Amino acid sequence: MSTAELYAMRRKRHASRKRVNALALTLSLGAMAFGLVWLVWILFETVRLGMGGLALATFTEMTPPPMEEGGLANAIMGSLMMVGLATLIGTPVGIMAGIYLAEYGQKGWLGSVTRFINDILLSAPSIVVGLFIYSTVVARVKTFSGWAGVLALALIVVPVVIRTTENMLSLVPSALREAAYALGTPKWRVITSITLQSARAGVVTGILLAVARISGETAPLLFTALSNQFWSADLGQPMSSLPVTIFKFAMSPYENWQKLAWAGVFIITVGVLALNIVARTLFRQR
Repeated sequence: MSTAELYAMRRKRHASRKRVNALALTLSLGAMAFGLVWLVWILFETVRLGMGGLALATFTEMTPPPMEEGGLANAIMGSLMMVGLATLIGTPVGIMAGIYLAEYGQKGWLGSVTRFINDILLSAPSIVVGLFIYSTVVARVKTFSGWAGVLALALIVVPVVIRTTENMLSLVPSALREAAYALGTPKWRVITSITLQSARAGVVTGILLAVARISGETAPLLFTALSNQFWSADLGQPMSSLPVTIFKFAMSPYENWQKLAWAGVFIITVGVLALNIVARTLFRQR
């Protein structure tokens, strides 16, 4: 084969690759645009309808009966308490399990079994978690409670934090660990001072993902904490929450309840966004 023929063949392959690349790029941009359209539309509707239900009474008064004025103070407080406690319970468990999987359980049978179970929990519908806590806790103590809701949300937090912690620690270069071992640093010190510090931003991102997920969970709370129309800080009793209140109010035919439902959606969206901004600002890599 002559040089001219080889050159022509290479140009033909190059042109074919460029066409495939252009097609793939076009499809990727189209998919991105398709997703962004729906995201912008959802955010626009949330702001448009949510701002209409916001008032001082929304944060200071209890959930009202139909066709009466009121707010979401008890639902906001209930969500803050349950989400906060669930995060405090689930995050340490998830981080420690993720550390074990990334640093100790790469090849052992226990690590493989743990990963398999964690994958199942990660993909399991949240309503299954709610039913599990209902059968093991609520049905035994014969009452719905805020603590049952905390346990259900904590079970959702754990697999998310485990997966992100393991993945982030696995991305830390092995050369950093080997250099520390060469200096005589014990393994626990390497993990706490080097690998965790290097993966700090990713671990925090995983925690924020877990918080964002449980902040809008409704099904587990319907089977555990149920709801409460009145102010209650007693976790041993049924407790109101924003997702359950939004579900109940949005399905109702009453205009005042529908406005409060959209206000609750707006509050959750802005709260999760603000939490992400603050956390990323405080824990950003320098």
